[in-house]
Amino acid sequence: MSDKKIWTAGLIVIGDEILSGRTQDKNVAALAKWLNVQGIRLIEVRIVPDILERIVEAVNAVRATTDYLFTTGGIGPTHDDITVDAVAAALGVDVIVHPRARAMLEGYYADKGGLTEARLRMARVPDGGELIENSMSGAPGIRHGNILIMAGIPHIAEQMMDALTGQLEGGQPVLSETIGCWTAESEVADILGAVEDAHPECQIGSYPFFRQGRVGANFVVRSTDPHELAQCVSALSAALTESGQAVTAGGI
Repeated sequence: MSDKKIWTAGLIVIGDEILSGRTQDKNVAALAKWLNVQGIRLIEVRIVPDILERIVEAVNAVRATTDYLFTTGGIGPTHDDITVDAVAAALGVDVIVHPRARAMLEGYYADKGGLTEARLRMARVPDGGELIENSMSGAPGIRHGNILIMAGIPHIAEQMMDALTGQLEGGQPVLSETIGCWTAESEVADILGAVEDAHPECQIGSYPFFRQGRVGANFVVRSTDPHELAQCVSALSAALTESGQAVTAGGI
């Protein structure tokens, strides 16, 4: 593990169904939380349609600025599942049928009608790719260097994350603590900025809400250093209290 380097990841969510609103994405939050535990920060998310050129463009743009690139969606058996083709095009390699992926699918579909041409599409990988195990549906994900191609179905994507746990190089996990106040965030913006400036190892996020006819905000302090995190939370709590705010540990 690296103590100083900040490891980053980008995510490309692929699918017309997400852009149309017919399907609500759940993978962004799940991946972000999982990456934090791996010591990797999700810093960019793009949603692109099922258009090969748009996927290729996004893959090349995001992988140029992050340590890891994840994709979700577009690796199923239908004609519009073109993620593998797009990633292969971005990398400048051919698409091949991975022999172990084919064997896995043959076993999975042995009592489900056999391995049809459509189902065989799920064994296709960019040449040089490795498999990400999937114990849920038999169809594997794909890892090609620092590009990780995963399913769009949330519970299958989570299975693939489990298979990757501990397999990626990262830094220290990001830790967080939350405090809350019944106040408009604009009333305490100067305090938030001053405390964050005094604790450069920490970041403070402000999340306003309106409940029970009242305005409030939760403040999430994040750091990879538990001591710095505790110091920052203590300083922020003290500054808010001194300004006349009642602070709720754990958030409201």
